[in-house]
Amino acid sequence: MPVKLFEHNLEAYNAAVAMLDKKGKAVIVHPTGTGKSFIGFKLAEDNPDKRILWLTPSEYIVKTQLENLRKEGGTELNNITFVTYSKLMLMNEAEMAELKPDIVIADEHHRIGAARWMTGVEGVMRMYPNARYLGLSATNIRYLDNQRNMAEEMFDGNIASEMTLGEAIVRGILLPPTYVISVYYYDKELEKYEERVENINNEAIRAKSKAELDNLRRTLEMSEGLETVFRKHMKNKAGKYIVFCSNRNHLDEMISHVHEWFDGVDPDAHIYKVYSEDPTASKEFLAFKEDNSTHLKLLYCIDMLNEGVHVNDIDGVIMFRPTISPIIYKQQIGRALSANKNRNPVIFDVVNNFENLCSISSVQEEIKLAVSYYRSIGQESRIVCDSFEIIDKTCDCRSIFERLEENLSSTWDIYFQAAKKYYEEHGNLHIPKGYVTEDGLTLGMWLATQRRVRRGSVAGMLAEERIQKLDSIGMVWDNILEMRWETGFRHAKEYYEQLGNLDVPAQYISEDGYQLGVWITRNRTWYKNNSHKGILDSERVERLNSIGMMWSRNNAMWEKNYLAAAAYFSEHGNLDVQIGYVDKTGIKLGTWIANQKNAYRRGDLNDEQTERLEMIGMQWTNKQERQWMENYRAACAYYKEHGNLDVPLSYRTKNGIILRKWLYKQRKNTKLSNERKELIESIEMNRCF
Repeated sequence: MPVKLFEHNLEAYNAAVAMLDKKGKAVIVHPTGTGKSFIGFKLAEDNPDKRILWLTPSEYIVKTQLENLRKEGGTELNNITFVTYSKLMLMNEAEMAELKPDIVIADEHHRIGAARWMTGVEGVMRMYPNARYLGLSATNIRYLDNQRNMAEEMFDGNIASEMTLGEAIVRGILLPPTYVISVYYYDKELEKYEERVENINNEAIRAKSKAELDNLRRTLEMSEGLETVFRKHMKNKAGKYIVFCSNRNHLDEMISHVHEWFDGVDPDAHIYKVYSEDPTASKEFLAFKEDNSTHLKLLYCIDMLNEGVHVNDIDGVIMFRPTISPIIYKQQIGRALSANKNRNPVIFDVVNNFENLCSISSVQEEIKLAVSYYRSIGQESRIVCDSFEIIDKTCDCRSIFERLEENLSSTWDIYFQAAKKYYEEHGNLHIPKGYVTEDGLTLGMWLATQRRVRRGSVAGMLAEERIQKLDSIGMVWDNILEMRWETGFRHAKEYYEQLGNLDVPAQYISEDGYQLGVWITRNRTWYKNNSHKGILDSERVERLNSIGMMWSRNNAMWEKNYLAAAAYFSEHGNLDVQIGYVDKTGIKLGTWIANQKNAYRRGDLNDEQTERLEMIGMQWTNKQERQWMENYRAACAYYKEHGNLDVPLSYRTKNGIILRKWLYKQRKNTKLSNERKELIESIEMNRCF
């Protein structure tokens, strides 16, 4: 059957085809859940004589998209070659020369901005300048990467179709959710504001702010707890919910509260968790998808289910979130929304900081703009929905918080007047951080805080009006230490662009005499000791990471081994390396991969290393463990089909194992782990003999 497109996707498809014919490049920016991948499949179907190169962040995204295509009656298209961005970056010119694409589809095209992935895409564009390039994503903007616009950088700004999440809801493409806002773990937030209040020198303002802070604490303590929020608003007590967490430690912490928060919905809730970027590697993910029981079903996961991955029958999502980028925020919402859903989902937005108490306001604003637009052009018939239900458990807290911020802001004017007086007397604001005025105002610290607030490294309110007022009295937004840091970063970036790494010798001096080796060593020391955060804050750490900073010399060896592993994966399609394997360059790859697995089990690998290893096919269980599980699943399948384990001697598994002999060995194996014994017993092992 031909690929079928929803009306909104057909409009986008026609616009994209016209733009591709005219410009050679086109971008479609539609929110998660609206079926963007079908536009790519339609393009491939309508060009059967063309070779399509489909670039994707992960193989699992492709698997899910193809599953959705088959469910809608479409057939797999033979003219598409799927390649992950991570694999593309490892291809040499000879391998790229074999691709010969006529059309390149860049799925989740905002991800191209990642330094390593961009090199591969740029290589394809250089080699195939006459190919047509189509980008698909929910956004063009890399919010945590200096707001880079990838439609401008990679597609010359050729946007064929653009739709916001709010517009998709207005047009009825996505069903409006019930949106529940709540808060958790506010103690640290209160401590932060207590410190700010205590540092106010003006007694009247300090007393007023303290009263508001006490009022906020009482209101939080009297507000409904999460157990009540979930019990009231999880209408389907046997529903499926995806629970988003920020990292593994956060995930484990959230799971520890399951009984506290969800027993009011279902004391026997089924809990699943998934870490891998490819959830098909997780038994728990598959079990979650297949679970049709009468119990509440919660899938705890990290961000890997944000892009391109949809699970059918989702009743809602729960976002336990600190501050996150708008991309991730809207993708997490999108997991509950889909163009072919027939019921309204519920979204629980549970934050742990006061500044993010109402992120949904951006979506509400998108809805207002879309409604206003369609009315202005006389197309009110397109307006299917002009609002959705928001249940805000934090509104009282937010109003108190806003009053508290107003009080703290009044302190700002007092400090500004002191800064203005200093400027009028000295002609500059070159004030040491420890400077205190005659009446006790810590003016040096205050100016340093304004710089950090503007940079985004600490919370605070600094509107454009205030920035202009400070500019008018000679504010230097980068202090001397910060300007020195920026000089070092500029030299480091130049070194990276020339040599492709930051493996800088300690004695290295740049051509203009700058001691870059000393600067790199100093930053490594600060990072290791967790010191000098006023200079080396999280933003600057991220900037250094973006140009390949090696925080320890051991990292250089890790990178070298990683590239060897990536090359092995590119050649063999797996990392099933024998422990004694040594590659042709002399790297003991088998030992290194085994060490990474051990480090993963101990929790010694950081999230970036884990993610990068999984991108090149790392399986955290060894080949023997995976084979054991394959044989175990074969035994389960046999029992499910025959109701017993009386396996004929001639019966073999897919990998050629004689199942009866395998079962006998498990029974006689005195060293079998308790976990495996339980698995075997769970399929009535005792009936086999």
